[in-house]
Amino acid sequence: MTHTLVSSATTEVVLGFDRPFVMIGERINPTGRKLLAAEMKDGDFSRVEADAIAQVEAGAHMLDVNAGIPLADEPALLARAVKLVQSVTDVPLSIDSSIIEALEAGLAVYQGKPLVNSVTGEDEVLERVLPLVARYGAAVVAISNDETGISEDPDVRFAVAEKIVHRAADHGIPACDVVVDPLVMPIGAMGTAGRQAFRLLRRLREELEVNTTCGASNVSFGLPARHVVTGTFLSMAIASGMTSAIMNPLHAEVKSAVMAADVLMGTDRDCAAWIRANRDPDAPAGQGARGGRESRRRRRVAG
Repeated sequence: MTHTLVSSATTEVVLGFDRPFVMIGERINPTGRKLLAAEMKDGDFSRVEADAIAQVEAGAHMLDVNAGIPLADEPALLARAVKLVQSVTDVPLSIDSSIIEALEAGLAVYQGKPLVNSVTGEDEVLERVLPLVARYGAAVVAISNDETGISEDPDVRFAVAEKIVHRAADHGIPACDVVVDPLVMPIGAMGTAGRQAFRLLRRLREELEVNTTCGASNVSFGLPARHVVTGTFLSMAIASGMTSAIMNPLHAEVKSAVMAADVLMGTDRDCAAWIRANRDPDAPAGQGARGGRESRRRRRVAG
């Protein structure tokens, strides 16, 4: 059974097929968030701090931290964001950048074993990112595209993932420290995107035996009621072998779908997390909502 361990200075999180699904909070990312981008560029990180705390309180097991702002000093911003987030939360981080200098700046200040987001299958990118990952003893997200772009053929994307896993091994990075992103396409633009993702996830689990992640909201882009689509996709992806996702834990529909999938996959032992999250606040201690209804029924029958 493949386990990917990441950590902060004080907390470990394990990705695995036999473990609860890992929710990676997506909110600390200025892409598409003009106000956050402007604040970070001006040195105001109050929203970063608030987003970090809110996501962890909502149940995020990890946080993705991105500082990709045009015409800004991304290495300095990312290093500052990583240090700040680690000072206010104790969950592990995914250090997110396509700029090698920014990744190195974030890794240099990080306490623990982070997830590096990300490396692709282009030879030049592999030879720049993988030595950095190996040097810092990190885990890495492997994006399954290469010089030819993103293939619509899931078998081609599998081959790219396999290449990255093998190249990582050449740098001393074990397969358990490679978390593959199968690249989920918007279902509104590609009607087969869901089936392709599920097929690819099964192959990644059964043949490569690697853990997986994705940007969950991509699948519902452009659709109405998109949180319902995203949550349903995640529950089906979990059944196909996905072990983590970069997502928004503040969306109740999405979080509930993930937690229910953990129950049905047997990774939420005794349904404990589900019961804690959904217990009737008016029920006596140790008694969930269902138990309360059953007790009331028994009392009515007895009377």
